[in-house]
Amino acid sequence: MSVEVGSKLKGKVTGITNFGAFVELPGGSTGLIHISEVADSYVKDVNDHLSVGDEVEVKVISVKDGKTSLSIKQTVEKPQGQTNSEFKRQPRQGRDNKDFRKKGNFKPKESFEDKMAKFLKNSEENLSQLKRSTESKRGGRGGRRG
Repeated sequence: MSVEVGSKLKGKVTGITNFGAFVELPGGSTGLIHISEVADSYVKDVNDHLSVGDEVEVKVISVKDGKTSLSIKQTVEKPQGQTNSEFKRQPRQGRDNKDFRKKGNFKPKESFEDKMAKFLKNSEENLSQLKRSTESKRGGRGGRRG
């Protein structure tokens, strides 16, 4: 059986790395399933999904320079019209599911002028403190000559 792009084949997992899994295909050729092509969900460790000796169905994505790229993810039939980008992302823990970018929800506590005045005051204080510390270090041995 020849390995052609787009064909679905059965293979046997021969090795697992941190970036994917190697699969022996019919005819003795070998291909790589990249970690991003193992499952639809996020895969942190390939060992959680595959182990050496597993029989898997794979789809040939590409064949370049004798290297065969495979996918398990693309063998699973999805409902028509559904793509990866349409999966709903779960909201993060500890955050409300509110959209603060809507008009009317954002009310600044201080005006821009108040913030600018506070910034200038802090800057002047920091500069004067810096000058005091550097002036005291400039004096020292050798003081006056005369």
